[in-house]
Amino acid sequence: MAIANPPDESPGLKPEPSDLRHSVRRRPNASSIPDSSSKANGNSSFNGDESSVGTSSDCEDSVGIGNRNGGTHADDAGKKVTGGEDHKREPDVSVRFAYTPAVPAHRRVKESPLSSDAIFKQSHAGLFNLCIVVLVAVNSRLIIENLMKYGLLIGSGFWFSSRSLRDWPLLMCCLTLPFLFLAAFMVEKLVQHKLFSEAVSGLLHLVITTSAIVYPVVVILRCNSAVLSGITLMLFACIVWLKLVSYAHTNYDLRSLAKAAEMGDASLGTLNVGLSYNISFKSLAYFMVAPTLCYQLTYPRTTSIRKGWATRQLIKLVIFTGFMGFIIEQYMNPIVKNSQHPLKGNFLYAIERVLKLSVPTLYVWLCMFYCFFHLWLNILAEVLRFGDREFYKDWWNAKTIEEYWRMWNMPVHKWMVRHVYFPCLRNGIPKGVAIFIAFFVSAVFHELCIGVPCRNFKLWAFIGIMFQIPLVIVTNYLQTRFRNSMVGNMIFWLFFCILGQPMCVLLYYHDLMN
Repeated sequence: MAIANPPDESPGLKPEPSDLRHSVRRRPNASSIPDSSSKANGNSSFNGDESSVGTSSDCEDSVGIGNRNGGTHADDAGKKVTGGEDHKREPDVSVRFAYTPAVPAHRRVKESPLSSDAIFKQSHAGLFNLCIVVLVAVNSRLIIENLMKYGLLIGSGFWFSSRSLRDWPLLMCCLTLPFLFLAAFMVEKLVQHKLFSEAVSGLLHLVITTSAIVYPVVVILRCNSAVLSGITLMLFACIVWLKLVSYAHTNYDLRSLAKAAEMGDASLGTLNVGLSYNISFKSLAYFMVAPTLCYQLTYPRTTSIRKGWATRQLIKLVIFTGFMGFIIEQYMNPIVKNSQHPLKGNFLYAIERVLKLSVPTLYVWLCMFYCFFHLWLNILAEVLRFGDREFYKDWWNAKTIEEYWRMWNMPVHKWMVRHVYFPCLRNGIPKGVAIFIAFFVSAVFHELCIGVPCRNFKLWAFIGIMFQIPLVIVTNYLQTRFRNSMVGNMIFWLFFCILGQPMCVLLYYHDLMN
């Protein structure tokens, strides 16, 4: 290792010539000839600070460092010592003095990498890889064991069945729902030309948005449709409803801002919003298919479409969707069919069924999240050159339930903040009540998406979402009480994924069968 020159000593602290006899003599090559500044300071010598010698972490590299400075490989130096005529030659000076026993090996206070103060400052990529290897090994054994016992349970009926082919009324309903956007556009055009008052336009938008929910509910309940088809239609209907509300609410706000600007309101100069009020069908058409629920006149756009990247994501989408179907048919269905109603049987038996169902349910839920929020929304954004790809944040690190709901579904979160939470605060509603209203709206739509297709109105999904409110209070208290802890994160994984979802699956299945 190249030994750095010591800092300039102050007058009276210069080393004596007797001290210089212990200095390191460099080999006379071009890379180690001292410059004029080093001549002024004297020969390089070992000091106690880190500026003069290699740190303790450099001990492993001392040989390699000597190679760089001495210009001779370490194994070549060994040959000079042990072989033939070269044994009389002096070994590499840089190797001899780079890390001597006199150099301190311990220089500063350090924590162990797995200690509580340093564990979240380290990279855990190796442990993450270990977890993946263990999961693959364990689950591969379980898959092989399951196939040996029961064979391949998945059949063609999972993808296509005669009952699914009879769901054409649901398909027609899905194809006609976008016409509600055209109705909302006509209302906004008439309001723009001042043919409708604000009260009339609000009433018409209420009728349009209500139709977006009532129409699919009636079609599902009147038709003997498959559960999966009904869930798909209700999810699409809820997306249409959320987009229609955002379209009407945003245009109303733009009209209000434009009127205030015409009246010379000086406070609008500090707002970072565009006050241009323009009803354009082009902007509405883009909003209808864009991966967002919040309407605005323009969106950040990318410059080009990466066709190869989008194709790879589409292939991943097909693979993970097939894997999700395999888990449902091969593992979840047999467990659910061989279970009892969790609220009407033996308590320990119900806990055993829930825990056994928790692992495949968790895998399906994670695959669903990855397929929809990462793959599908990114594919859609890439095709439309939609720039804002923050469809989720690192919700898996959430320390409270409130953090999780803010990070796991960013399109819905932004919609809730924009059209529910802050409007409540602006109207004088307390913060706690505004949060309750946001959870209430979310619970209603969860119940619509699950209860209506299952034709089961016992409100299990609604109760499950509203139960998040006391969990928010508990995890927020724990986070305040035990700072920098992951207690809230563990509670989230336990109640939401290990207990909550399997319990909902069992409840809806047995109520549907009965």
